[in-house]
Amino acid sequence: MPAAPEYAAPALDKGLDILELLAATSGALSQSEVAEATQRSTSQIFRVLSTLERRGYVLRNKQSGLYALSMRLFELAHQHPPVRGLVSVAVPVMQELAKQTRQSCNLAVIDGTEVRVIAQVESPADFGFRVRVGAAFDIATTATGAVLTTDSSDTLIRADTLQPGITDIVAPVRSASGTVAALTVPYIATTFSDVDAERVHQLATRAAKEISDVLHGEALIGS
Repeated sequence: MPAAPEYAAPALDKGLDILELLAATSGALSQSEVAEATQRSTSQIFRVLSTLERRGYVLRNKQSGLYALSMRLFELAHQHPPVRGLVSVAVPVMQELAKQTRQSCNLAVIDGTEVRVIAQVESPADFGFRVRVGAAFDIATTATGAVLTTDSSDTLIRADTLQPGITDIVAPVRSASGTVAALTVPYIATTFSDVDAERVHQLATRAAKEISDVLHGEALIGS
């Protein structure tokens, strides 16, 4: 059977190159910098940038003229049924976990070579550690990344490599195919910490199992 023909879509290629460039850039870029980085002329990318801006994928600073990626792609990812379903299942359990532990907690998944936070619940205490939804961290250097890349049902507890004074307590959320997310409690031991780390470890493990049970289609069993 002959191979399927390849159809070129130059405008789409330009748009994807620009989005990938801006996603990998910490700051904003000028039109000429975008053109240089994508190896195209400014005239070639002008209309594409304008379209991306009009559709809300790119933001342009009116004073500086610099372009930056908006949160539109992140919003689209959250509209994807698997992610939306996972968050809707996890958040009620996470809210109860935060209430029981008096600590904040977050849910993260693998996004390429990074760990991406897709849900966050604040600590009900007066003091807590907050991680922004959408934040990304190196998968190779975080406790959350270690859990996501290890096919294990064990909960990990270790000192955070980036934030002194934080102990990451990370429990795997598993579906029938393996670990799909990680439930993390960035534990802070202060005068506000009414629950010790070992108890938080137990509660986080149970919470992750509750979420996993729903993903498996099993009924939750109260304890």
